Amino acid sequence: MKSFQVRSAVGGHAVPSSSTENRSRRMRLILVGLITALLAAFAAPAFSQAAAVTPLKTQGNKIVDSAGNQVVLQGVNWFGFETGNHAPHGLWTRDYKEMLAQIKAQGFNTIRMPFSIQALRSTTTSGIDYANGHNAALAGKTPQQVMDVIVDEAARDGLMIILDNHSTTDDSFMHPLWYGLGGYTETDWVDTWKALSARYASKTNVIGADLKNEPHGEATWGTGAANDWRRAAELAGNAVLANAPNWLVLVEGIEGPVAGGQQLDRHWWGGNLEGVRNNPVRLNVANRLVYSPHEYGPGVFAQPWFSDANMVSILADRWQKGFGYIHDAGTAPILIGEFGAKNVGRDTVEGRWIRQFADYLGSKGMNWTFWAWNPNSGDTGGVLQDDWNTVNPVKMALLADLIGRTTIDYTPGSGTTPAPTPTPTPTPTPTPTPTPTPTPTPVPPAGTVSV
Repeated sequence: MKSFQVRSAVGGHAVPSSSTENRSRRMRLILVGLITALLAAFAAPAFSQAAAVTPLKTQGNKIVDSAGNQVVLQGVNWFGFETGNHAPHGLWTRDYKEMLAQIKAQGFNTIRMPFSIQALRSTTTSGIDYANGHNAALAGKTPQQVMDVIVDEAARDGLMIILDNHSTTDDSFMHPLWYGLGGYTETDWVDTWKALSARYASKTNVIGADLKNEPHGEATWGTGAANDWRRAAELAGNAVLANAPNWLVLVEGIEGPVAGGQQLDRHWWGGNLEGVRNNPVRLNVANRLVYSPHEYGPGVFAQPWFSDANMVSILADRWQKGFGYIHDAGTAPILIGEFGAKNVGRDTVEGRWIRQFADYLGSKGMNWTFWAWNPNSGDTGGVLQDDWNTVNPVKMALLADLIGRTTIDYTPGSGTTPAPTPTPTPTPTPTPTPTPTPTPTPVPPAGTVSV
């Protein structure tokens, strides 16, 4: 909870109260103090945690630093490395240092950074503006080298990085598996993680590997088959830990049924972690496993529970059975890798969903990375508005409350959702399947140089 402390003192000394004049003066000082505190509170969110002392590890359902203090990862997704640009989006209009500094200034401590295997094997980037000295350190760099620069600058800002294999080929986030598209094999996928973990093992702010974004469709859990995601996660996770034993390994769920049965009949892509009940992931290094489901609202797909009069209780039940049981049993920490919405006010179903979910995360002390920092996610928008500079005040107010673990109101209300603004960059049409549509490839504006 946020609180304000007002001291009726001048220079640290108590103000006498034996006269009317002194009482009046004391009241004026109190009012000035209150106004000053309120202005400071609304100027910028003051909820960021103290810097974590890496490396991190898990302890029951918590993540702790090397000093034994709990660390709640509270961050954003900044996407682009998984698209045809092979670089984080928005650099066609801003400098990367400025972007990272703004992320930190909002109180976030973590960036989940999606990438494609194709991008990291490429030698070229696009959509980066070098005019007026912008992004000078990125000029002439390969995508992998651009990532190096971003990682190092994030470290200077005190930001932790989670690498997320979002796809094999560029812009192919809808492919259900970690192999089979563009000629990439499971070995290619594992080798990519081996290379990344070796490259960044010494970078203390690179804290983890999200092994595969949103396995779904034919992906299974606990079957032992080639498409068994639990088997593949163990294979890649242990390969990562062989090079970077201090990293956290993030394992998402699947979509379809799991071996051993499940309690719910529908899940988001990457959201089904019910398989952990009977077939948990096994890693060679203890205290490194984090489960990472995704959760979305009706702006992404109109799941039946969003039109049910009992939506509030249905959502609570789904979250508990889907992944909350892992947290409550102390099995492992939960990090919600993606959740987001265009509308976050109490006047829409989407807004009430995300507010209830944020309240749930805060009450449990779960970790999360919001989708997305970018404004150009077609069905969710982002923290930034379409100018790539201005923070969406209503979204940021919600996230500031979540960072501060403030109780969040999700009862029906009105007048809390801002009017939408036009999107200057192209955005895809939301898919009819339950997954967000995250990454259009923008057309770089005039003055943008492709390298």
